[in-house]
Amino acid sequence: MPYIKLNNLNMFYEEFGKGETVLFLHSHFSRGLLAFSGQILPFSGYYRCFYPDFRGHGRSICEDLDWNSRMIADDMASFLDALEINRAHLIGYSCGAYVGCYMAAKYPEKVKSLITIGGGAYPRAAGAEDFLPESLISKNDADFIETMKLRHYEAHKGDWKTYLKKTVADWQSHPSLTEEEWNGIKCPALFINGENDPFGTCTELQEKVPHAEVYVVKNGGHRPHFVGEQIEEINAVMLNFLSAVDQ
Repeated sequence: MPYIKLNNLNMFYEEFGKGETVLFLHSHFSRGLLAFSGQILPFSGYYRCFYPDFRGHGRSICEDLDWNSRMIADDMASFLDALEINRAHLIGYSCGAYVGCYMAAKYPEKVKSLITIGGGAYPRAAGAEDFLPESLISKNDADFIETMKLRHYEAHKGDWKTYLKKTVADWQSHPSLTEEEWNGIKCPALFINGENDPFGTCTELQEKVPHAEVYVVKNGGHRPHFVGEQIEEINAVMLNFLSAVDQ
């Protein structure tokens, strides 16, 4: 299982396939492979696919437990540099969608294309406070607490309360791109949202990035690329988009 040293961060990642690089950017509460388990086989037959665990998540290790989406975007740029990858396709889900937008704006030379799933143009803080440690404890949500402890144990070194506080703070504050940053996203882009997604719409994203393509998933929710959702439909849409970019 590979790790790569990036300044003060020892980042865990997994790699499959060969070809043009696709960097998968996971969501809040998740880690690399968990957020994209349904994309491993379909994509690795055509692309060199990387699934890193973000700073503060999964099996990535750092003495400093601080993190946010902008910091993670910088980490991902350093990750590509460390592997001597000049440009990559980005596929970001939820929090990973924000990370992808930050990367495309700040590091345009590194981003060949951008796909977001379940992204939005503005923060949507409703419901975030329900995931603060004190709220989960008051509701006696032991199952979720235990899942977070185990899923991110290496990253937060057992300090699951700090992990959840950082997650809620990021949820409440991001995405927060300036108009200049939105205007800086020049790469080919595809925004995917379920029509019932409570966390964003591809229409609002296209207003920020007018040249982008959009795809609304009928009867879809926040995670249409998951197994058991509209996975075959979404995989086909994403692979067709990437193929057109690579021509």
